[in-house]
Amino acid sequence: MRPEERLAVIQRCVVREMAGLGQVFTLDGDVVRGPGTTAVAVREHPGGDGGGHVDLGFVLHLGRADAPVVWDCAAGLGKTEEEKLANAVKMWATTTASVLVELADGRGVFADHADHAELPGWHVVQGPAAVFGFGNERLAAWLAEHRVLPALAPALRPELTGTGPVGVKLFLGGKAGDDVAEVRVDGEVSEAASAALRALDWPRGERLCWARLFVLLTAVRPQGPAVAPAGAGAPAPLRTPTPVTVRPRGLFARWRQARRAGR
Repeated sequence: MRPEERLAVIQRCVVREMAGLGQVFTLDGDVVRGPGTTAVAVREHPGGDGGGHVDLGFVLHLGRADAPVVWDCAAGLGKTEEEKLANAVKMWATTTASVLVELADGRGVFADHADHAELPGWHVVQGPAAVFGFGNERLAAWLAEHRVLPALAPALRPELTGTGPVGVKLFLGGKAGDDVAEVRVDGEVSEAASAALRALDWPRGERLCWARLFVLLTAVRPQGPAVAPAGAGAPAPLRTPTPVTVRPRGLFARWRQARRAGR
């Protein structure tokens, strides 16, 4: 498949998968435009081996030179290259795009929100885990029962700089004696976090099984006290809005929902 054909397939798949998340995206040259200033960019995956790999960047403020772009790569399986690319985009939409949509939506519909004491100053948006392979229920159940990101916090903290958003992708699995654990921070492999992930006691079975999940971290801006204008009387008591309570659904619940929906 020629590069321009691959691009066309990937872009069509992005439009379809984002529609599944309730987002209207349309083709516009080299990018796929979404609501407001959002867009998805596509770049050729290094190697160009036709293995169903896609590199997708979610643009938060299209047209701004300093706009953050959250890049992620995904791979898909299939009998044809088109099927592989379609499944790769589906994997990206399920685990990564859902987090970015939730970042703007903020209602806890597409991903979960958390503020971990182990990661002070950072707000976490964590998407559903895609678990696939043989005996995937054991690995999915382990992910639902364990706080993976806080366990990796000592290794992650030195790599969290700026205000974000910082994308963290976790990939783990394999089988007993032949496992893999990789953590990427903004697309780059973190050796320390990967080693910490491998040291966790997630189940290694006799048959191949993997999990992939994506987390977005944004710096929490401290809010200073309100200052009353000069000459004003005593300020009225500050009333803060009641926070919206989002019932945690957990990774396993989201994985089951994604599975039922064919995602």
